[in-house]
Amino acid sequence: MTGSDLRESHPPSRQSLEWHDGDMPYSKEFGDHFYCRTDGRLECGHVFLAGNGLPERWRAGGTFTIGELGFGTGLNFCETWRQWNGIGSNGGHLHFVSFERFPMEAAEIDRALSHWPEIECERRALVANWPETPNERVEIDFSDKVRLTVVCGPALEGVAASPERFHAWYLDGFAPSRNPDMWSPELMQLVFDKTAAGGTFATYAAAGFVRRNLVRAGFLVERRPGFAGKREMLRGDKA
Repeated sequence: MTGSDLRESHPPSRQSLEWHDGDMPYSKEFGDHFYCRTDGRLECGHVFLAGNGLPERWRAGGTFTIGELGFGTGLNFCETWRQWNGIGSNGGHLHFVSFERFPMEAAEIDRALSHWPEIECERRALVANWPETPNERVEIDFSDKVRLTVVCGPALEGVAASPERFHAWYLDGFAPSRNPDMWSPELMQLVFDKTAAGGTFATYAAAGFVRRNLVRAGFLVERRPGFAGKREMLRGDKA
């Protein structure tokens, strides 16, 4: 998970990281880990893929665009790409667009993702193609079927300027209590406005103000059981 503090006028370009339990990155700015300490890859499958009805929705083919708030280590992208490959994609095209205030360096991504052999191929490809100094809009075509875009900078500005219309959202900022701006009414409204008709969102977060902001934006929101003992998560639709 990752995020951005939109109130800070001159933020640092990189986060200060600590490494816990070997290869688990921890943000000193936000006082939070980047993913679930139980198993971040399985959490991604439970929350973001299943919460958005993926990979089943990919079977229809065509271009499918995912928006993500918080690229972080790239774990969600790598697991999504792995599952995309697993269904053969039916001739479709996956465009994964992530908004990240503090992009990591390639070596940090490599270290953080080395825990999971299941995504080794995806990790290696991401690290090999990651720019030395990620800035502004990173565009990587991994094949004629999979494209990654990482928009570097404040999420509010990035989403507002984005030309894409999104079929699904991964709302994966740091914990709302630690990074409330990543879950603000203004940003949730932009997420809704940029969502295609019939599009969806999913998030591990279940804080009351997050749910209210999503409802006020226009989403039909439902609670679901969270991952690894977490009582609830949220998902929703743009009817």
